[in-house]
Amino acid sequence: MAARRRRNAGPSAAGTPGEGAVLPADLELQDLYGAFAAHGLDDEDLDDAAVLVPPVRLPAEPELAALAKAVPMFDWALRLARWAAPHRAVDEFGDLTVPDRLPAARLLGLAPEEGEAEEEAVVEAMRAWSLACDLDLVEIGTTAAGEHVAVPGPDLEPAEEGDPETVLELWLTAAGIVRELAVEADSQELEREDGGDAEAEEDEEGLGEVEDARDEAAELLDEALQVLYETTAFAEPGTETVPLGVLAALLVVPEGEEPSDELLGDITDVMVALDPMLADLSELGLLDYRPIDPELFDEEEGEETAGAGAEGEPAELDEAESARFGLVRLTPLGQYGIRQWLLEDGYDAPLVGDLAKGDAAELLRGVSEAANVLPEEELKVWIEGREPVAAARELLEAARGADAYAPMRRMLCHSALTLLGAPAEPAVREVLGDPELGGGAAAWLVALGAADVPAPDRATALWTVVDAFAAQLLDTGGDPDQLRELVAELPVTEEPADYLGELWRVDHPYTADVLEAVGEMHPDRAVAKEARKAAFKARSKG
Repeated sequence: MAARRRRNAGPSAAGTPGEGAVLPADLELQDLYGAFAAHGLDDEDLDDAAVLVPPVRLPAEPELAALAKAVPMFDWALRLARWAAPHRAVDEFGDLTVPDRLPAARLLGLAPEEGEAEEEAVVEAMRAWSLACDLDLVEIGTTAAGEHVAVPGPDLEPAEEGDPETVLELWLTAAGIVRELAVEADSQELEREDGGDAEAEEDEEGLGEVEDARDEAAELLDEALQVLYETTAFAEPGTETVPLGVLAALLVVPEGEEPSDELLGDITDVMVALDPMLADLSELGLLDYRPIDPELFDEEEGEETAGAGAEGEPAELDEAESARFGLVRLTPLGQYGIRQWLLEDGYDAPLVGDLAKGDAAELLRGVSEAANVLPEEELKVWIEGREPVAAARELLEAARGADAYAPMRRMLCHSALTLLGAPAEPAVREVLGDPELGGGAAAWLVALGAADVPAPDRATALWTVVDAFAAQLLDTGGDPDQLRELVAELPVTEEPADYLGELWRVDHPYTADVLEAVGEMHPDRAVAKEARKAAFKARSKG
């Protein structure tokens, strides 16, 4: 499947000037989650882009373990493993013997206590037993008399007691098994649709077709899970559910294009291909999934078009009708599982709050330098429970400096102070006379509505203008659209030569960079010309 680019969602996605940022589903699977820097991305060098895995917020491991134990298929595997104690006869393949199959279904509540049971109930019990075997919750051996038996494995007791490490390790293994089986089943379906048969699979060409179908199904499922991971990371609580058609469209339709008739057909094909695989993953709790209503495929064409609106356009579907086409939501367990798969492969998959575990200096430095970070979320985590004045003093002290990331630290400090609010005012007033912090402190107090805020002197005011613009240069990664807006808002007077003549003399590491940006992007040609001249003088000054 061709690689695609989407604009990175979430605040402050780009961490450093000129650094490209794309999300996991934007690239081919083999190129995902690298740590490469890229400048001036285009289609040719997309594979060398910095691929950012968005931070996610996960429950604590004990809560995740409780969620895993509550998954019916996982719970059934535990119960059957306990049922095997002290030992239970199995056949030569490790499956339950025929006499034990109905009792197993009854144990799990899948069949009535008396009478016959539906075949599906026995099949489900056998699937749960197979999972218990795959997870080594039961171990298969042979007695001295040659009888095949199953006994509980060593992980059963800690799993039953809810040991988080054991439960989550077992659940993750189970999720990986189900993921592989879902792909296998889908690839077999694709092969059947292509007209393959058992004889064809025996020759080299047939085996190649089966392998290609398996790879295609695996890639499709992986891309869908990547998009869901991103969507959930950036979604507001309660809005994580994605219509299956929207998910399919994100995988098929290039950014900025409207779906053509051909693409609409591709979207439908992807929906149909994903439907059984997502349903399989939902059995292990990775997803909450409402599958496609099978009756949709049985409806007559006339019934489908009867709801068309004016000029043959499809009528607007209400929420209930839209849900018939499938709904999917990645659960916290699903987020945990995908993140663990990434970590196991050595990739960076951060958690919200990872950068907020140290002091203010570590917080501001980490957020400034990280590419895949949600700054406001990290600031909120750090601030939570701290005394406002003490926290504000620590943040202000950490914001000082003349290194490359110092403007970003000061901008983040301003944001953190805003989150702290009015209780931080005493600490902010203490730095009003500081040449680095005073201008930003005065602006913060004015925005707060505080009284008796002295205006900073001219030198401090000009230095603060350069510093604030430099922070935006860093934060936007040089994005021209955002920078044009910032440049247009600069307080250039009717005599730009006078203002810019002052600005180029400001002793700030980013003075020349700021002036060059103004010279390139200011809409007023006269201002742009003066800015370029000022930038040259600033460069020559050093």
